[in-house]
Amino acid sequence: MITKIELLYAKWVFRTNTEKRMSICRKLASLLRNDFTLIDALERLEMIESKNGTKPREPYAIVMRQWQKNLERGMSFSDATRGWVPPEETLLVTSGNLSNLVVALENVGRVVDGTQRIRRAMTTAIAYPLFLLALTFGIIIMVGLYLVPPLAEVAGTSIIWRGSARSLVMLSEFSINYWYIFLVTFASVVAVIWLSLPNWSGRLRATFDKLPPWNVYKIQVSVGWLMSLAAMVSAGVTIPDAMRMLADNANRYLRRILDSALHFIANGDNLGVALQKTNRNFPDSEIIGDMTIYADMNGFDENLTQVATDYLNESVRKMEKISNTLNSLGILLVSGIIAWVVLGTFQMQDQITSALG
Repeated sequence: MITKIELLYAKWVFRTNTEKRMSICRKLASLLRNDFTLIDALERLEMIESKNGTKPREPYAIVMRQWQKNLERGMSFSDATRGWVPPEETLLVTSGNLSNLVVALENVGRVVDGTQRIRRAMTTAIAYPLFLLALTFGIIIMVGLYLVPPLAEVAGTSIIWRGSARSLVMLSEFSINYWYIFLVTFASVVAVIWLSLPNWSGRLRATFDKLPPWNVYKIQVSVGWLMSLAAMVSAGVTIPDAMRMLADNANRYLRRILDSALHFIANGDNLGVALQKTNRNFPDSEIIGDMTIYADMNGFDENLTQVATDYLNESVRKMEKISNTLNSLGILLVSGIIAWVVLGTFQMQDQITSALG
C-alpha cells in the first residue's frame, strides 16, 4: 500500500519536474499513436518507471498507477490527471477530450516548451538589472555608513564641504540616520511592482505595459495565452469556448483582457477585431492585424498555430533586446555611482588637505 505521504510526494515531484513530465507526455503520445489503449500505455510507462515492478514506490511509477486507477473509475483523462499537473496543462488536455488526445498531448509539449523559453528569457531580462539596482543601493548605503564618516571625522566640524564632497557628506548623514529608509523603499517598490504584474488590470495598465518590467511581463503572458489558444483551436475547440476556458484559469490581468474581448466576440466580431476593440494592444498591433485577417479565412487553426510559433520566436528576440538595454542602463548606473563616489572621495581628501594646511 502506498501511504498518503508517498502520494503527496509523488504529486509534488511530478508537478515540479517539468522536463520529466514532458518526457512522459511525449512517450504517452507516442504509445497512443501506435494504437495502445490509454490504460495499456500508462501500464507500460508504469513498468518502465518502476524498473519492471522492482521499485513500485518510485514517484513516477506511483503517478502512472494513480492515473490508471482514476481511468478505471470512469474518469476522463483530464479529470484523472487533475491536480497531478499544472492547471494550464490540464486545460489543454481537457480540449483533447473533444477530439484527439494525441494532438492534445503534443500540444502540451509544444506549449510548455514555448512558455519555458519565454520564461527563461524573462528571467534573464529582469534578474540581472534587478541585481544591479540592488547593488547600486548597497553601494550608496555602504559609502554613507563606512567610507565618508572617517574622512569627515578627520576634517572636523569647521570645514565647509563643496562639490561632490558635499553631496557625499549629505549622503552619509542621511545614511547614518535613515539607512533603513533605503532598504524599506527598495523592498517596497520591488514588492509593489511584483504584485502589480499579475493583478493590476485597469486602463492605465495599458500605458505601463509599454515600460519595463510590465512590458516584459506582458510579452510572457501573451505568448503563453496565444500558444494555448492555438493548441486548443487545433484540437477542435471553438474560439469563444477556448477564450472562456482560458479566462477562467487566468490571473486578474489576463482575465480582464479576455473578458473584454469575449464581450465583442459575443457581439459578432472576430478574434482580431475583438482584441483591437479592447484598446489594450494585446498581444501587439501586428498580431492583432494578422488574426483580423486570418479569422475569416479557411484553415484558421493552422494559421493561428503558425502565428503563435512566429510570435514566440520574435518575443524571445525582443526579450533579449530588452535585456541588453536594461543591462546596459544598469551598468551605466553602477558605473556612474562609483565614479561619483571616487570623485567625491578625492575632493574630500583635497579639501581636508587644504583645511589642515
